[in-house]
Amino acid sequence: MTQQRIDFIAASPDAIKAMYALEASIAKLGIEHSLLELIRLRASQINGCAFCVDMHTSDARKAGETERRLYAVSVWRETPFFTARERAVLGWTEALTLMAQQHPSDAAYAALAAELTPAEMVNVTLAIGSINTWNRLAVGFGKMPE
Repeated sequence: MTQQRIDFIAASPDAIKAMYALEASIAKLGIEHSLLELIRLRASQINGCAFCVDMHTSDARKAGETERRLYAVSVWRETPFFTARERAVLGWTEALTLMAQQHPSDAAYAALAAELTPAEMVNVTLAIGSINTWNRLAVGFGKMPE
């Protein structure tokens, strides 16, 4: 288990304040809260962020997400539990989170474009970028769930 290296919130409060402002802006973009939590959970699973997986499963439950769907996020392709819109966004989340290994495919983009407006595509991509930044802060500096 990783030990906390530094408290990144205390070490750079202005940077974290900017991240919180970004999160507040993302919350106002019209993306369904349940979809935002799926994005956050899937990216955090891929990035191995224990703190964020714990937080976003808890937040999703509080917002009414079912245990069954939460358990299935890591295997979303193999279940019937997610809508076409959610599947497109989960695929895009994976593609962008893993883009150092392989750039997002035309198929992932086409699936996203079939379900979202151009503005929603940009907004979802911003949400994916944000959670990936949080994951890098938490994993890099060893933030653990309480």
